[in-house]
Amino acid sequence: MNLNLEKINGFSVLNILDERIDAHNSGDLKTYLLQLIESGEKNLIIQLQQVRFIDSSGLGALLSGNKHIIAKSGKLALTNIQQQVLSMFELTRLNRVFDIYADLNEAFTDET
Repeated sequence: MNLNLEKINGFSVLNILDERIDAHNSGDLKTYLLQLIESGEKNLIIQLQQVRFIDSSGLGALLSGNKHIIAKSGKLALTNIQQQVLSMFELTRLNRVFDIYADLNEAFTDET
């Protein structure tokens, strides 16, 4: 899985550079997120601008990361979601579970 992690304004920003999050790579994403959270990460923003498709296993990996970061009193937000991917969040009603922002600036503004 192609991932890029950077620190911006005190937040860890994870860019997912793959076009798909599905059964082939969602396990890698889940493992990475859990390792990041276990290492002490409390404020994580995941950018999904490159992702054009997500299936239930991809949603599950993000949900698992969200659950674990909340358990550690942290927060996970999603930004830059393509419309077809956002539709999956809406269809499964996960848009009510995740904090979803149009872009990084909106996420930074809301989180401060």
